[in-house]
Amino acid sequence: MKKDTRIKNVMEKAILKAKTTMNDNIGGPFGAAIIDQDGKIVSVTSNSVLKDHDPTAHAEMNAIRAAGEKLGTHDLTGCTLVTTAYPCPMCLAATIWANIKHVVYGCRPTDADKIGFRDEFIYRFMREDNPDKQILTLDEKHRDECLLLFKEYKEKNKELY
Repeated sequence: MKKDTRIKNVMEKAILKAKTTMNDNIGGPFGAAIIDQDGKIVSVTSNSVLKDHDPTAHAEMNAIRAAGEKLGTHDLTGCTLVTTAYPCPMCLAATIWANIKHVVYGCRPTDADKIGFRDEFIYRFMREDNPDKQILTLDEKHRDECLLLFKEYKEKNKELY
């Protein structure tokens, strides 16, 4: 099967999963899948924020978690994320942490913004280096104590990921 046809079929599965859970009030209109380097589906999930009462239960996060569990690893090198929308900042970061180098997405951040999701707001907040303290205040405290923990991790040659 051609790669474009394979991706289209995977996207259709992500859309169907999102539509089902969206209509069951489990989460928003977001679905995601992880495929391995051979194009085999590893996971297909959707947003479950409302059901799980978990603001991190985005479709991409759920897909990464499920793929890691199924493959028995936190390193998804060689996998592709197929998602119904451009990943939000959290999901984009998780994708990078998972070593996924290819993302195929449907809707743009502006599309999510038009229906009321805050992705663009968060991207702007990050680009402007936290300008609005009413939104979030970041205070650095007790760095020396925390650096000792980091030093111990490095000295013990613990696994980096």
